[in-house]
Amino acid sequence: MWLWQGEGYWLVRFLFQRALALIYLLAFLVAANQFRPLAGEDGLLPIDRYVENVSFSDRPSLFYLLPDDRVIGATAWIGVLLSVMALVGVPYWLPDAYATPVSMLIWATMWLLYLSFVNAGQTFYGYGWESMLLETGFLAIFLGAGNVAPPFVVIVLLQWVLFRNMFGAGLIKLRGDECWRDLSCMDYHYETQPIPNPVSWFAHHRSKRFHRLETLGNHVVELAVPFLYFAPQPLAALAGAATILFQGWLMVTGNFAWLNALTIVLAISTFSDGVLTGVLPVSAPATLATPTYLEVLAILVALVVVALSVRPTANMLSRTQVMNTSFDPLHLVNTYGAFGSITKDRYEIVVEGTTDEELTDETEWRPYAFKGKPTDPERRPPQVAPYHLRLDWQLWFAAMSPSPYRSPWFPRLLIKLLEGDEATLDLLAENPFPDELPEYVRATRYRYRYTTPEERGETSRWWEREPVGTYVRPTSLEDVERRKPRRRRRWTS
Repeated sequence: MWLWQGEGYWLVRFLFQRALALIYLLAFLVAANQFRPLAGEDGLLPIDRYVENVSFSDRPSLFYLLPDDRVIGATAWIGVLLSVMALVGVPYWLPDAYATPVSMLIWATMWLLYLSFVNAGQTFYGYGWESMLLETGFLAIFLGAGNVAPPFVVIVLLQWVLFRNMFGAGLIKLRGDECWRDLSCMDYHYETQPIPNPVSWFAHHRSKRFHRLETLGNHVVELAVPFLYFAPQPLAALAGAATILFQGWLMVTGNFAWLNALTIVLAISTFSDGVLTGVLPVSAPATLATPTYLEVLAILVALVVVALSVRPTANMLSRTQVMNTSFDPLHLVNTYGAFGSITKDRYEIVVEGTTDEELTDETEWRPYAFKGKPTDPERRPPQVAPYHLRLDWQLWFAAMSPSPYRSPWFPRLLIKLLEGDEATLDLLAENPFPDELPEYVRATRYRYRYTTPEERGETSRWWEREPVGTYVRPTSLEDVERRKPRRRRRWTS
């Protein structure tokens, strides 16, 4: 049974589990801090909207049965506690007979709890890395713990997730924007990505030759290297190292939540204990045979994954490939991809308020500052990833349209600002009205571009911007009440 027993993967499992637990910890902290104001009982997209519009079988979640903010908060903090337990390796403190069952219980509970957030989170949880965390977290249930050897088949399944993530991203680029084929996409990417970081400005101003080379390198790492994940050592480890370096560069030059970090975690599966002990000052203990029950479960999981991989694989190879899609309600096997098209211009929505009761040309409008997205042209782009600023990301998507008709949560955001809702304001970096409520708020759409090195030297600005239209005209709470649909009065005789 050596094929199913990963005797050479104890260290790989040890590192993988702790790294994945750290991602889970971040994910649950984000849920604890952001889910309720975004998708809770009184969120921008209220939880009742999810309950009323979907069936439990299509998007199962604890919050479908208990759509209550207290349950949501308790679930998030239980997830934080379990993540810490997995991070410090609590199952490894136990005798081998108990280590694996306790480990399976911890990982299974984390997966089930996070599934509840993803399926109930609506637009604010509609990202590929959510499904990838669930798919990876589900496989982690069957890795075992203690001194027993991990099932080798689960290691291969993790490599299969990594392959679909990278290869799918490569294919969607070739099939998508022409700039990926003429190698010019990186001329725009650093400036127009959802949330730039402090290095993005410098990366944008590299030479065109540099951008052509890095675009070509992107194709090599995403389209050729993934086939080596399944090769013998040390080729598989070299492919994993190339992937880690590539994802590290993306982390240095942008903010993509935990997409890059999770991909790095998955790349750990391409190594073996022999490779790790050869490059790190660590050693693996003598391992025990994989328990029979864990072997059987691992094989059953592999059969399920093979069956569920048919549709994602067909999609990945199709000319009409769709990226970041789940084909089952449990997110067990998904299709991935990123930046199939590149926006050439950067648009931002600037939200402002005023305390003036009468609007005139002299009205002073104060901007709301967000934690990640650009607003103040003089503010240095922040580093926030792998923490995920969900509202900031959705504002990037919303700005692609000239009005909020595709973003039903946006009018509720303005109402929350008019009401001074504390939970919503906590999602922002700065409230310009700490002592009084605004009378009006408005939203203006701007086109942003990076300053040139010469402009930045003269003005210290990171951005230049110009208004391109009104996104939402000045609105007060009275306007909101007036626009609410009136119920028809029912007359009786």
